[in-house]
Amino acid sequence: MSDFNGKITLAITGASGSPYALRLMECLVAANYQIYLLISSAARVVLDTEANIKIPASPEASSKFFTEHFQAKPEQIVVFGKEQWFSPVASGSAAPKTMVVCPCSTGTLAAISQGMSDNLIERAADVVIKERGQLIMVPRETPFSTIHLQNMLTLSQMGVTIMPAAPGFYHNPESINDLVDFMVGRLLDHLSIPQDIMPRWGYQK
Repeated sequence: MSDFNGKITLAITGASGSPYALRLMECLVAANYQIYLLISSAARVVLDTEANIKIPASPEASSKFFTEHFQAKPEQIVVFGKEQWFSPVASGSAAPKTMVVCPCSTGTLAAISQGMSDNLIERAADVVIKERGQLIMVPRETPFSTIHLQNMLTLSQMGVTIMPAAPGFYHNPESINDLVDFMVGRLLDHLSIPQDIMPRWGYQK
């Protein structure tokens, strides 16, 4: 029997917004979830640029890096390479039923909306959709073109939750971290994971 409360696939792509992904990982580790982590090549560049985090090249070294970074349990964070087609996330018989793409580039959005599984991130999302699981996508782009909006509509009609990185201000944020927590708190709500990092409407400080 697993020592974790559940499993979730987290994909990080090359859109700006890596602090959202890092904070979400931190919260998932604290909630005792096992994370299957997928990171695109562009996301590695963005993580270095936005968070000064240089991720090792191999999946094994990356897993160790994130385990130490978040002080996670052994095997709580497992990184898979973009072409590890025999990983659990590539098959409906083994993949977690829940996946978050955060942040989600518009290229990834387009590929998933059209079922074009050219890498493990796209295949993992395709698996969750076909298995009628929960897929949440966090696009970070502005403005959205008609193409972007059409792709989001296509995915929404399939049951995918589209949650743009658009933090609110009703909780009177005092820092960038407060804005990040707004989005991560909403993500945790949709994942049915208890959270107290964001005050709810009517309970502002």
